[in-house]
Amino acid sequence: MTDPIDGAALLDEVEAFHRRFNVFPTEAAFVAVALWDAHAHLLDAFDSTPRLAFLSPEPGSGKSRALEVVETLVPRSMAAVDASAAALFRSVSGVDGGRPTILFDEIDTIFGPKAGENEQLRGFINAGHTRGRVMYRCVGDGANQQVQGFPSYCAVAVAGLGSLPDTILTRSVIIRMRRRARNEKVEQFRTRIHVREGNQLRDQLAKWAETVQEQVTDAFPEMPDGVADRPADVWEPLVAIADAAGGDWPRRAREACLTLVKASQANDKGSIGIRLLTDLRDHVMIGIDRLPTVAILDRLNALDDAPWADFNGKPLDSRRLSRMLSEYVTADGDPVASRNIKTGGSVLKGYYATDLHDAWQRYCPPPPESPLLPLPGTENTD
Repeated sequence: MTDPIDGAALLDEVEAFHRRFNVFPTEAAFVAVALWDAHAHLLDAFDSTPRLAFLSPEPGSGKSRALEVVETLVPRSMAAVDASAAALFRSVSGVDGGRPTILFDEIDTIFGPKAGENEQLRGFINAGHTRGRVMYRCVGDGANQQVQGFPSYCAVAVAGLGSLPDTILTRSVIIRMRRRARNEKVEQFRTRIHVREGNQLRDQLAKWAETVQEQVTDAFPEMPDGVADRPADVWEPLVAIADAAGGDWPRRAREACLTLVKASQANDKGSIGIRLLTDLRDHVMIGIDRLPTVAILDRLNALDDAPWADFNGKPLDSRRLSRMLSEYVTADGDPVASRNIKTGGSVLKGYYATDLHDAWQRYCPPPPESPLLPLPGTENTD
């Protein structure tokens, strides 16, 4: 009879293996990545699987190396840089003998600004976040085609420049990589040596996963205060694994969860519609109950660090403003629309703050604690 595997000590070893070759931006990142490696061996214990995203603004930030180390530690790793959606459907269905852990390097070539929409791959990654989801496709030739459901639930890690579609970001543990400083040293990764070492840890993770499968299947761990909804879905499997491992990992997992969730929220501008609503509330209509459309556009397009002055190649105009705001409704359930505003003896089209209040409360993050005073000359006029 073999001695039971010490889960905490094993996770310590996995973390130490990453530290040999990776420089992550925070201690929380090392904790999260080690737990993610372990979770890939326990997918069927959870209702969902978080995506792991190594992102950076510039090349040479260690993203590919991080993914390379992850590849040695997860079950049935499958590098999928140029894999088609159809190939991924069939791989996850087990055609080749088992569900893979899919690793996308250079994800910006798939979802970046020059890559097109890639809706099939986006749909696959989104659907595969939740256990039991299938992707339906027609198979067969000509008139003999039939609809077939392909399982999509699998672990996915990605690395790339820039960002990702919002639907993937919100399902991800995000590690924002940066270039190593001159005083930050790592060990050279030698494929012939270190893949074998990583695979030995992988096999240990697989054995330990078998011993805790039942324990984590029934676990609904207590999450840190303030972590709910989608972030809780993302982190619950990782925290459950930390609890099963014991030692210092339950505390470290929850601290890492808070750190990385807060970081993702600070970097998350929300959808472009939420960005518009928030800018209207915090920068354009502060202390103002109504404002003509022309004045709204002037102020939006003058905002620094905002997309409106170069919105798909040209400044935001009244037509696009109207179309975007009409997606939201007033407290009475009517689409937000421009109305007449009397100003200086004339009547202009514009927007009323009362029509936007309901959308502000439902969609926008909390307002700044100390609202700025209205700019001079922005007083209400009738």
